[in-house]
Amino acid sequence: MTPGRVQVLGSELAYVESGTGPRTIVLLHGNPTSSYLWRHVQPQLVPLGRCLALDLVGMGASGKPDLAYTFADHAAHLTGFLDALVPDGEVVLVGHDWGAVLALDHAARHPDRVFALVLCEGHLVPIESWDDTDDGFRDLFGRLRTPGLGEQIVMRDNFFLEQVLPGGITHRLSDEDRSAYLAPYPREEDRFPIWQWVQQIPIGGEPADVDAVVRANQALLASGGVPTLLLHGEPGAVVGEAQLDWVRRHASAVTVRSVGPGTHFLPEDQPDAIAAEILAWLPTLSVG
Repeated sequence: MTPGRVQVLGSELAYVESGTGPRTIVLLHGNPTSSYLWRHVQPQLVPLGRCLALDLVGMGASGKPDLAYTFADHAAHLTGFLDALVPDGEVVLVGHDWGAVLALDHAARHPDRVFALVLCEGHLVPIESWDDTDDGFRDLFGRLRTPGLGEQIVMRDNFFLEQVLPGGITHRLSDEDRSAYLAPYPREEDRFPIWQWVQQIPIGGEPADVDAVVRANQALLASGGVPTLLLHGEPGAVVGEAQLDWVRRHASAVTVRSVGPGTHFLPEDQPDAIAAEILAWLPTLSVG
């Protein structure tokens, strides 16, 4: 796999490239990871074509410009990345966590440019009210979204990389893997994008722009307009029984597959199963 960099919106986005072919598969990570999340999946997808694993702006080896790091910022940089690296033809977007939300959003806004979607552990539906969450979620995310306190927990104490990441994986990360995830974020200020992602989760209609994005994504899933494969773990975390039930009732065209035991960071726990499901599903889709 070959690392690369491309100029986008006055900064640089880093990526890892492998394979060749007429179709491009773009792998999108979420919070608090990087393209390193896909290191065991990407090599297995080479038979399907060209593969690009992107570091989102401010994350991984990508540039860290002076941004608010809102969802809109990430979406604009993703569009710029695709314009630069895949100017012609359709892409397959594979997204984990916020990468799944970005993939759906891009497909909703650019349906002519997205051939198919593969999603895992992303926010498929907005949280209508804090009352719809459990006590643990309300306590933790209430603190994380409290001005001053949230920054301390995420940026000073490095909560997401030190606790959320290892806690969302069923096996123990090796020292090498842990170091690779920690490396892009050595200083408190480097972790600002990680903290800002927490503020983007749409709860009770806020933030309004991200709530609107997730509702538009729901409409796309329900329409069946873009072939979509939803991969989930057992028991899963973000995508649990409630989200799967919504998909089965309202988005019956979505192909749903379990990749086996796992909670949130499924590309860490189930890379072979994820790759196998994509390799089996994508060739079944009609071209044109």
